[in-house]
Order: sequence, then structure tokens, then C-alpha cells
Amino acid sequence: MTHFVTQNGLPLLFAVVMIESFGIPLPGETALIAFGVLAAQGHYSLVSVIAIAATGAIVGDNLGYWLIGRAGGRALFRRWGWLNQYSDRVLPRTEALMARHGGKTVFFGRFVSILRYTVA
Repeated sequence: MTHFVTQNGLPLLFAVVMIESFGIPLPGETALIAFGVLAAQGHYSLVSVIAIAATGAIVGDNLGYWLIGRAGGRALFRRWGWLNQYSDRVLPRTEALMARHGGKTVFFGRFVSILRYTVA
């Protein structure tokens, strides 16, 4: 297993961090810590681990926004009746919060584990 991770690890790290940033709960933080340990042991360059993880996070955030938020938006909620009822109750408050404190909400939401998925 260690051989597989050291041979194919950076693409795996990119994929896990990207998918987590997209909004699907995966252990991206755990993977990043593991790859930090592997970098400390000399298997990877710490700079490459940081660059790959940052790139994966940026790509995942942007894909999530473009594929779900921008392209889908409210149309995704309107598609299913039960979800539409939920969105009619929750979205107005969420949109008001984002209009008032959007930048702060996104910034701090990235650093709180449970909020990270809802902010994404």
C-alpha cells in the first residue's frame, strides 16, 4: 500500500482534495496530513504537496460553483417537490445572510469542518 501511495500519490491527493472541495465529504484533511508526513520522510517535496493540494482545492471549488451553483442553482431545487419545499423555507434566509456577510461566511466556512460542506 505504501508503494502505491508513493508511486501514485500526488494525483490521488489532488483528486481527494478536489472532490472534497467540490462538496462531497471525503477525508481531504487526513490525506493532506498523511502526505505531509510522507513529505517529511522524503517521499515527496513539501512544496509539491502544498501546490497539488491548493490546486485541487481551487479546481474543486470552481467546479462545484460552475456545475452546481451557477448552472443548476434554483433549478436543482425546483426539480423535486420535497426539496423545493425545503428550499422555499431555507434559501431566503441563506441569501440574506450571504448578501450581508458573504465574504466572511465563505472565508470562515472554509476553516470549520462541518461548515465547509454547507458553504461549498
